Amino acid sequence: MPGEPDSLPKETQIMTTEQMTGAQALVRALENVGVDTVFGIPGGAILPAYDPLFDSAKLRHILVRHEQGAGHAAQGYAMVTGKVGVCMATSGPGATNLVTAISDAYMDSVPIVAITGQVTSSLIGTDGFQEADIVGITMPITKHNFLVTRAEDIARTVAEAFHIAGTGRPGPVLVDIAKDALQATTAFEWPVQLQLPGYRPVTRPHSKQVREAARLLSAAERPVLYVGGGVLKANASAELKVLAELTGAPVVTTLMAKGALPDSHPLHMGMPGMHGAVGAVGALQRADLLIALGARFDDRVTGKLDGFAPGAKVVHADIDPAEISKNRHADVPIVGDAREVLADLIVAVQKEHEAGRKGDYEDWWRQLRAWRETYPLGYDVPADGSLSPQYVIERIGKVVGPDAYYVAGVGQHQMWAAQFVKYERPGAFLNSGGAGTMGYAVPAAMGAKVGAPGVQVWAIDGDGCFQMTNQELATCAIEGIPVKIAVINNGNLGMVRQWQTLFYNERYSNTNLHSRRIPDFVKLAEAYGCVGLRCDRAEDVDAVIAKAMETNDAPVVIDFVVHQDAMVWPMVAAGTTNDDIKIARDMAPDWENGD
Repeated sequence: MPGEPDSLPKETQIMTTEQMTGAQALVRALENVGVDTVFGIPGGAILPAYDPLFDSAKLRHILVRHEQGAGHAAQGYAMVTGKVGVCMATSGPGATNLVTAISDAYMDSVPIVAITGQVTSSLIGTDGFQEADIVGITMPITKHNFLVTRAEDIARTVAEAFHIAGTGRPGPVLVDIAKDALQATTAFEWPVQLQLPGYRPVTRPHSKQVREAARLLSAAERPVLYVGGGVLKANASAELKVLAELTGAPVVTTLMAKGALPDSHPLHMGMPGMHGAVGAVGALQRADLLIALGARFDDRVTGKLDGFAPGAKVVHADIDPAEISKNRHADVPIVGDAREVLADLIVAVQKEHEAGRKGDYEDWWRQLRAWRETYPLGYDVPADGSLSPQYVIERIGKVVGPDAYYVAGVGQHQMWAAQFVKYERPGAFLNSGGAGTMGYAVPAAMGAKVGAPGVQVWAIDGDGCFQMTNQELATCAIEGIPVKIAVINNGNLGMVRQWQTLFYNERYSNTNLHSRRIPDFVKLAEAYGCVGLRCDRAEDVDAVIAKAMETNDAPVVIDFVVHQDAMVWPMVAAGTTNDDIKIARDMAPDWENGD
């Protein structure tokens, strides 16, 4: 699987030993674990590694314009390839500039390895030039991290880092290497013996717990399959579909699980949570059983926790035992890989059916269909004739189609991208879910396009997010990475403005970006070597999207000038329960509809 350092059977591996520098050992180890792309920026402490990197025929180094861009690009690459993404930076500010992307990867369980140079070992702890304790800084936001001060430890540490990042619950691993370790000479040996005592991720679920889950599912009257990003990480979408169709239970997919079940599937109730579909939120609230698969009961899904799904028993399956019962008590805890759990649960449910125990959800579906039909997702067209952001995003999804990758920034446009683009395949939607990192979209789309060069990659970004990392357009133009960037330009920090409208008496403190004038996004795109387009009329949207799709020799930026007061609905206000969901301002659903 991705991250495993040794692909050959043990009996066929031949140990090789060669004298080289620690820097050469680093490059060789990266080649041996299957890395083909590194996103990074050189600097003093990491410079020894860049010299042998120059000679590598197997590693493509992409010179980014900011280390945060390197980290998010590694994330995007990892998410579309299933491999471990790699970013590289120098010590001090180079390393600390990676922190945001590392934290983002940690929250969303994305496998990346961040390699940083460190000052020489004799200077560590002296506040030397460009020294930062990056191991200490990142300890809470990495799956594991290493400080390497000896050249002979470099190859083994690289192998261990990739193994940890890509197995169990995926996540970021940091390898910080002292400059003198990179410069020293060592005997490079491969393959290496991993030294990871105690690291034994559980993948196979306990059969007794699985049988109990199947029993509860067969006995339930109002079950819901609550699907999180862990199902995508485990490549378990096919198994999810089998279980859903076998049981007839409704499915909700979180923001991080979009596409795990096709949006068009009749059993799919949509996305739950703060800006989820009314039917999905209602299903969770009225359920008598939740089968939570690779989900973590995040506050954006649960709302006020003590009011979430009050009548439901909980089966919670997750590969990370720390997640189970962390936020919501699990009546049936199952530790294991989501694919293994689903495969075993399918067998257990089949046995329940063979014994004559099969759930009857006809009344439940009568209620669910009523909610789905009564409260579909929709939006208002601005009365002044200006462009609706929801319409733009909806048309991008329909014109570009389901085979593309869609990468969202954070804010209103992220929620509209989740709501109005229809995801028919797993992994098609990339976004910053847990950390909510503005500036994610452009570099993540760049990494995704490098990982999937034959697939269209569209970033749906906000004018606020776009201005945080758009310097990576230069990287895209120079490196021949033809991403499409749709900037939803409402001139404001849109989601913050929405909250100011609803909760702060329309006191718009510091949310007006003046980005209708400064900068001119079309000129900015052209200055970066990209194609710049602008659209502010609904009748032109499809033609502009088509023109962008026809341009494959350069990145494309489209400035969609949209209405500034569009809002994301439905909405569960922070601190309230999901029962308090609003479908528009001062409008709530009638939960008894269809009873």
